[in-house]
Amino acid sequence: MSPRTTRVAGWILAVSVMGVCTALGVWQVSRMHEKRAMLEAVDAVLARRDARPLAAAHAPEREGAYDWAAGEGRFVDAPAFVLDNQIHESRPGLRIYRLFQPATGAAPLLVDLGWTPLVDRTTRMPAADVVAGEGLLDTPVAVRGLLAPPPSSGLALGPALAEGSRLMTRFDAGAIAAAAGLQAPPRRVLRLDPALPLGYARDLDVLPNTLPPDKHLGYAVQWFGLALAALVTALVLTFRRPRR
Repeated sequence: MSPRTTRVAGWILAVSVMGVCTALGVWQVSRMHEKRAMLEAVDAVLARRDARPLAAAHAPEREGAYDWAAGEGRFVDAPAFVLDNQIHESRPGLRIYRLFQPATGAAPLLVDLGWTPLVDRTTRMPAADVVAGEGLLDTPVAVRGLLAPPPSSGLALGPALAEGSRLMTRFDAGAIAAAAGLQAPPRRVLRLDPALPLGYARDLDVLPNTLPPDKHLGYAVQWFGLALAALVTALVLTFRRPRR
């Protein structure tokens, strides 16, 4: 292979590497901006706390947005939906969801009751009283909290819900609607105000189990640095003097 052919092949490889690294860096920057905008929107909602009715959870024009909502009703007397592999304060556990029927007669909405530790690592289920909803299903209650988009479903590998079970390996709105007999998948989830004496350990962090904006920025810098390194390496190999 001639020196010219070698240089051309080297530049093709270098440009390919630079293109991939630059694209990944740009994607990380876009994710950083998306998450910063998300946090700013949530901060604005939490600062105002202008309560919308619970029926706003089903408003198609607000899908993907954040709102503060409040209302009265009852938790539906049915087993909880349990999301596996959830981290809280560096501890693995489960996130508990229940359907809530507003007193206004609006369609039921899904309520995030918070995080609970594993009791049985074999079945991956919480304590029996959590599943049964003891203390939640007896009387009408007033709820309030942050209406937020459902958590990301991630990679869809296999069914989200095991047959005959409400243990979820990932959040799948369609599977929840089918199991609960809902007319439509939940557009948003009510994340309960941590000040309410209901549910389990919780907060209003909208980025649990995922990367914060600063992490995305750090990864973007790394990808751009690799693209620059590929360019410098190609230049050095191209213009260096060959040995005699």
